[in-house]
Amino acid sequence: MNTDSMEQVMEKAQVLIEALPYIQRFNRKIIVVKYGGSAMLDEELKKSVIQDVTLLKLVGFKPIIVHGGGKDISRWVEKSGMEPVFINGLRKTDADTMEIAEMVLNRVNKSLVSLVSELGVLSVGISGKDGELLKVEKKLSDGQDIGFVGEVKEVNPKILYDLLEKDFLPIVCPVGIDDNFDTYNINADDAACAIAKAVNAEKLAFLTDIEGVYKDPNDKSTLISELSLAEARELIGSGFIGGGMLPKLNNCIDAIEQGVSRVHILDGRIAHCLLLEIFTNKGIGTAIIGDEENRFYNE
Repeated sequence: MNTDSMEQVMEKAQVLIEALPYIQRFNRKIIVVKYGGSAMLDEELKKSVIQDVTLLKLVGFKPIIVHGGGKDISRWVEKSGMEPVFINGLRKTDADTMEIAEMVLNRVNKSLVSLVSELGVLSVGISGKDGELLKVEKKLSDGQDIGFVGEVKEVNPKILYDLLEKDFLPIVCPVGIDDNFDTYNINADDAACAIAKAVNAEKLAFLTDIEGVYKDPNDKSTLISELSLAEARELIGSGFIGGGMLPKLNNCIDAIEQGVSRVHILDGRIAHCLLLEIFTNKGIGTAIIGDEENRFYNE
């Protein structure tokens, strides 16, 4: 073996050794992955995400995928001759739109099940209606009725525990029911956060279309690798955080307060971003941790 080949082999060995403490720490722990954004639209990125989650499963983690499908829903709403309507960033969902949304989300769900199966891992696709996993109440947008959009009020995680115990990988689409058993669309971030809290997940990872959290959104060099709970609250209070990041960061804080150890905001446009964040000493996104948690990164 020549010198170059030996160096390549040693680099691979070093990567595996670097991953070892993370595998040891999170072995048999539940990890919730919220899958959405561009990573759902690009076939190569989709494969890399599923490969990442499958690898997590095979090395002893207990992953749960919660997926969105907003862009696909909008496309099918338009194909049906309707115009997608958003109020304060939330989709106005009448009965016809809800029917389309459920159809599209279930289609996406089963396509992800197929991708996981191709890699030799058994998975089960469910919605929040199955086993009454996600019970909701009507969500208003600044007092406005926006139709069948639900706010999660209760999670019954029994079906998830049963699937994990039988060694299945659960894949959840964010549809729930209210007390009258009417069907509601749920924001996928909110669904993932609620599920992570209910199963006391060790980690919650959001795949997004941004690199992570910045001290200054206009300066890409200010990406923050790790934020404590107190630092995250301070950052929100500074007024720098806005747009779609604000509710996402609030979801992160809420999850940490409810017992999730670490929440990751990752750029899903980067292939294998989950592995890079979870298994390397210097991740590529932003990790929000409880104030009592030990930091992983040395900055």
